[in-house]
Amino acid sequence: MGEVPAAHSGKDVARLATLDAAQAARLLSEVRSATLAGRRAPVPPRPVIEASWGRMLRSGVDPDHGVRAALLSRDEIERRRRESPLRHVLPVLREGLLSVADVAQHIMVVADADGRVLWREGCSSVLRKADGLGFELGADWGEEIVGTNGVGTPAVARRPVQVFASEHFVRSHASWTCTGAPVTDPRDGRLIGVVDISGPLETMHPATLSWVTAVAKLAEARLREVHLASLERLRAVSAPLLAGLGGRALAVDGDGWTAAVTGMPYTGRVALPASLSPGRRLLPALGACAVEPLPDGWLIRVAEAPAPARATRIVVDVAHPRRWWVTVSGDAGSWTHELSPRHAELLYLLARHRSGRTASALAADVFGDPGRTVTVRAEMSRVRRYLGAFLEHRPYRFCESAEVELLTPPDPADLLPHSVAPGVARARRTSWAATHGQEPAPARTPLRETVLPLVPRRDR
Repeated sequence: MGEVPAAHSGKDVARLATLDAAQAARLLSEVRSATLAGRRAPVPPRPVIEASWGRMLRSGVDPDHGVRAALLSRDEIERRRRESPLRHVLPVLREGLLSVADVAQHIMVVADADGRVLWREGCSSVLRKADGLGFELGADWGEEIVGTNGVGTPAVARRPVQVFASEHFVRSHASWTCTGAPVTDPRDGRLIGVVDISGPLETMHPATLSWVTAVAKLAEARLREVHLASLERLRAVSAPLLAGLGGRALAVDGDGWTAAVTGMPYTGRVALPASLSPGRRLLPALGACAVEPLPDGWLIRVAEAPAPARATRIVVDVAHPRRWWVTVSGDAGSWTHELSPRHAELLYLLARHRSGRTASALAADVFGDPGRTVTVRAEMSRVRRYLGAFLEHRPYRFCESAEVELLTPPDPADLLPHSVAPGVARARRTSWAATHGQEPAPARTPLRETVLPLVPRRDR
């Protein structure tokens, strides 16, 4: 790709901000053509767009001929809707977005974590145009399918992204502007979907990015309220049962969040196996337990007898660009826990440094600031809630008796692509050098994201 000196990058992006929508679209078309041809572009693409284009080129997405995956069946769409936490926040999304979107000739699109479009509403004429692009119910708008776009790119970058005109990787999408924001589960940071506002490029407003971001945050706040209400209901059911029990016991919801305890210190969450059933079970932080079903949860009685031998094999799986897991297995069975973006970074770094990392070293690895030890200790405390039996501290490290396996993607550039942690970035460069026999081209200084003026200016 052509490089533009970092010293001029801010000026070039500011230049885009002085143009009306049609002029900016023409300039970005030149930028796209030059960049994809390996020539020097008149201005550099924004860092978030350049990173996405790089992923598209490596994965073989055709920039001139879009590919459409098969649509989901109506039954599958309905099943995903029923199971998606996003169903709880549709009223919030509609109230926050649709009242303006329809008038402004936009549509609201809500996709799940896989990039599948589950809901789509808004201006009828724009909906018909979207059908022509394959932007319809059940469609797969993951980045690896349709290139840089307002659904797939925010899901990978884990941040709100506006994709204007020819910033779309596939040429046929260049007449649109899409603005998307990820929606994460406030309980564990897991991506559950993306909310997007899309429409013809001349109808977009400069405030759209802030608007969509704010509504996504409102949706996450509503999800937090729904979760707290469900825990209150479980607490009302389980408190009388716990009062009559001896020994240690607790009531948790299906995801392990604690509603009530007796005979033991309160802990916010207990790590549960991916699939839990009644009976005698080995739970990571509690040992041997008797598990009984409750309405929307579980009653867990902790056995007083010594627990079976601890699991001895830990797999940290960061091979997928968007979802990551840790799996612990041994003689007593196995369990898997999906990781948030921050916990994926931390466990990846600990798996790479088996001798351990001090809080200061982890702070430097994750934040580029060795002084942020308080933040690191708080995050590691959360990690220990589900992995505490297999982690040691001073320094932080996996226990010596455990066999630790680290699964990484074949292409170093796909390693935690959302991450800007210095330790992860160094690992990408090291892996790239080992794979290609040379260091990758140095990254430009990150630019402050600039929202382009997406409405024509009036003559003065």
